[in-house]
Amino acid sequence: MLRSLSITNYALIDALQVEFDNGLNIITGETGAGKSILLGGLSLVLGSRADLSTIKDKNRKCIIEAVFEISAYNLQEFFNSEDLDYESVSIIRREILPSGKSRAFINDTPVTLSVLSSLGSKLVDIHSQHQTLQLTDNTYQFKILDLVAGSEDVLADYKKVLLNYYQEKKELEKLIDFQKKSNKEHDYNSFLLNELKEANLKEGMLEELEATYEELNNVEEIGEKLVFSIQLLNEDQIGVVNTLANLKATLNKLVSYGKQYEDLHNRINSILIDLNDASDEITNLQESLDANPILLGNVSEQLQKIYDLQKKHGVLEIGELLKIQEQLESTVFKTENLDVEIKEAQLSVLKLEEDLDHLAQQLHEKRVKVIPELIQYLEITLGELGMQNAEFKINLRAINSYLPNGKEDMEFLFSANKGTSFEELKKVASGGELSRIMLTIKSLLAKHTKLPTIMFDEIDTGVSGEVSNKMGDIMQKMSETMQVFTITHLPQVAAKGNVHYKVYKRDEEDTTTTNLKRLSEEERVFEIAEMLGGKDVSTSALQHAKQLLN
Repeated sequence: MLRSLSITNYALIDALQVEFDNGLNIITGETGAGKSILLGGLSLVLGSRADLSTIKDKNRKCIIEAVFEISAYNLQEFFNSEDLDYESVSIIRREILPSGKSRAFINDTPVTLSVLSSLGSKLVDIHSQHQTLQLTDNTYQFKILDLVAGSEDVLADYKKVLLNYYQEKKELEKLIDFQKKSNKEHDYNSFLLNELKEANLKEGMLEELEATYEELNNVEEIGEKLVFSIQLLNEDQIGVVNTLANLKATLNKLVSYGKQYEDLHNRINSILIDLNDASDEITNLQESLDANPILLGNVSEQLQKIYDLQKKHGVLEIGELLKIQEQLESTVFKTENLDVEIKEAQLSVLKLEEDLDHLAQQLHEKRVKVIPELIQYLEITLGELGMQNAEFKINLRAINSYLPNGKEDMEFLFSANKGTSFEELKKVASGGELSRIMLTIKSLLAKHTKLPTIMFDEIDTGVSGEVSNKMGDIMQKMSETMQVFTITHLPQVAAKGNVHYKVYKRDEEDTTTTNLKRLSEEERVFEIAEMLGGKDVSTSALQHAKQLLN
């Protein structure tokens, strides 16, 4: 329930703080006093779009705060899913800054407008002309029927399966489309894959092949250079090895003259050892060097294949070719195994269709069972609200497709007068008739489910006398299990309330402000008397007001 509402710097409201009770809360006031402003402020804190023009003082921010008792609404899951602190008494705040920016908070945690709106819809149901038009919407009509039928759990299961069904069917369609495209490309992909496999590609092989090719292709020049190197090293007169050996022998004669000569001799000896090793290696290379035109041809051919593959696939590295090979293997494998995958997907879709058919049948049976009860309640209650000839027909028609509400559509037909044909509500019901039908439906739903706080905005417009008295009785009955607000101009309705609030304007210097106050018993008598007889309250009007209140 709504415990309190605080509004600062909004429209004609400078500062307003009001506490509310459970039961039936009556709000009255003269036309233009600001009842719509009060509703606008409440709508803002529940998630409606902000309008900078609604700020009273453009230099200050507008703040609207509402305190709710929410323990009866099973909202813990919502708070957990939105990562919010759950409190049985929760505070919702909306701020509109002079810059036009808007901020929203739930229990002091910043939230988006969509989160605020989602929570707000679970806390307060503001009845307006727009909501009355919901009656003509097929989805809302199904919602009414399912609440009365107690089939919400079955419908929830149906919707879960339906979501899976849509996803599985979409995947199946993707597989079938992929198969159609892949079949056309399969031969070409297989050819590309085989071409890459035949190349026996490995990381680093290109560098090895290029090095081998360079050696084989330049074998004569390499041989000449190796022979010349051997000559330089080992020639009897000027060979480097012989010269270095003579140098070593000379220095050996100086070893006994000091440590420095011994070190120098050892260094020359080490160089000579390395040089002998190098000489042996050069000799081995020269002796093993052999022109091999067959091998050169094979290497050249293999290199050309790799170069051609790189050019074909637009890459420069062997690693990139290997990635392409891996992708082609996956595509070819998937294409060759699509029949099995599609078969499995089709079986999965068929199983989901069986589940949907079963749940849809359960929904249909529950709905059909309560239709007579729903029609009877509507017709009897509307008869008491001055629509004695109102009649309804609710027809369920099976269809061969899966809709959000099952495998059927619904005709919610209405006739207001004897001898008139049944038509859709939106075609034949007037605004006043729709309001009374909506009130009747809300009163029925209140018996079947825990509704949030509801606010009726002049739902009794256009009625009077006994009908208005009956409307008041309905709202009073609803208030036994929920918090009900009603903005009314009718004294018969106002007298039914547990608590009475008055919206009024007050002029202070050059400023007009809207205020709301809770009426005492004496003030309430006077307010209802004014509603009965106008500003000049007579004794008889006061007496009549007291009678209504008693």
